[in-house]
Amino acid sequence: MSETLSDKPAASRQPTPHSDAPASTAGPSPASRPSWADTLRVYLEAPTLRMLLLGFSAGLPLLLVFGTLSFWLREAGIDRTTIGYLSWVGLAYGFKWVWAPLVDRLPIPLLTRLLGRRRSWLLLSQTVIMAALTGMALTDPKLALLPVVWCALAVAFASATQDIALDAFRIESADMQRQAALAAAYQTGYRMAMIWAGAGVLWIAARAEVAGAGGVIAYQHGAWQTAYLVMAASMLLGVVTVLFSPEPVPREIPPARNAAEWLKSALVEPFADFLRRYGKHALLILALIAVYRISDVVMGIMANPFYVDMGYTKDEVAAVTKIYGVIMTLVGAFAGGALAMRFGVMRVLMLGAVLSAASNLLFAWLGSRGHDVHALIFVISADNLSSGIASAAFIAYLSSLTNVNYSATQYALFSSMMLLLPKFLAGYSGSYVDTFGYSSFFTSTALLGVPVLVLVWLASRMKMPDRP
Repeated sequence: MSETLSDKPAASRQPTPHSDAPASTAGPSPASRPSWADTLRVYLEAPTLRMLLLGFSAGLPLLLVFGTLSFWLREAGIDRTTIGYLSWVGLAYGFKWVWAPLVDRLPIPLLTRLLGRRRSWLLLSQTVIMAALTGMALTDPKLALLPVVWCALAVAFASATQDIALDAFRIESADMQRQAALAAAYQTGYRMAMIWAGAGVLWIAARAEVAGAGGVIAYQHGAWQTAYLVMAASMLLGVVTVLFSPEPVPREIPPARNAAEWLKSALVEPFADFLRRYGKHALLILALIAVYRISDVVMGIMANPFYVDMGYTKDEVAAVTKIYGVIMTLVGAFAGGALAMRFGVMRVLMLGAVLSAASNLLFAWLGSRGHDVHALIFVISADNLSSGIASAAFIAYLSSLTNVNYSATQYALFSSMMLLLPKFLAGYSGSYVDTFGYSSFFTSTALLGVPVLVLVWLASRMKMPDRP
């Protein structure tokens, strides 16, 4: 394998000088492109396989407090407007840049000495997620909604913390040439976990239900309790992976002489470094980051209530997602990663933006079909394919923007901005559907993707410095 695809940790490299050459996201020249054999062989390397498993750990909590929870709440009789507002629990992901400097620099007593800086934060956050999911499982939202909300908030906060540490772990574990492959593996694991936390929860809950008189199955908290306890246990996969993964080679951090100097290096310098390196282009980059996934995120909170209101059963949604969702997620994530390595991230970013907006229009079409399982198969397949392609390219793009000296803080800033505006708008999704209906809602979310196409085009024309 070529030197650029070596297993040498990124933390051991020397920073490269800035240049006015186009960023690597524009795509390699035909002569320098890796062969298809080298491109595919990367997916079998240990760092890539570890990222597949850790991606699963990162993706599991999101739907359990965002998408699947909305199915549970709707079945329990909670109105759509309340469900929409409760999605603001996910804003924890949008503010993780606030405590990212602590995750980047602050050691955890005893744990950091045993496991290292990145793995100790990963293990702590995973433990909190498991405990909070257990708390959600033991509480019936039909009887007491507030405890479920508090536990969901704890899951979101700990999950966001896990994301901070994991993004830094991923960026520091490989050089820039391999980031697209790591992003694809991460995204594949992430999407597989979302399917398990979506279709898996519905399948488990359906199996745990007990039919009443006349075979009628009413809402049963015990079924959801079983499903969420299984999800809490599923986090053990991430725990085991962390315990058996090597810590990236730590970067030397000069000791601070006083508290003011520590705060400057931990809080101010990561953001100042980004502004220095990208200058006048920084606002364009941040604008693109802020809206790239807006179509998917705003639409997502109403997808499960839509299935319930259209008469699809838990078994139907679970079966379609489990089979077709898994296949198209794998195809999308690996295609996105491979295409980005071959042709450059920006081209695949544009493709992903087009597909993500278009797939939302398919949901509007699905609403006109009534209870049509074949149409559901087509729409879920297309949605998972487009999301896989877009996400793999976007993660690689965000990774290319970071300075490895501040990887956790800078990536947390980027990924927080990615979710802040979309999740805020998603809070009003239930109220919008109640007023205008599902068809208008899905069409509107597709139109939200139009400005994204313009921003991707502008960003692709920029000349940026090399990543340190």
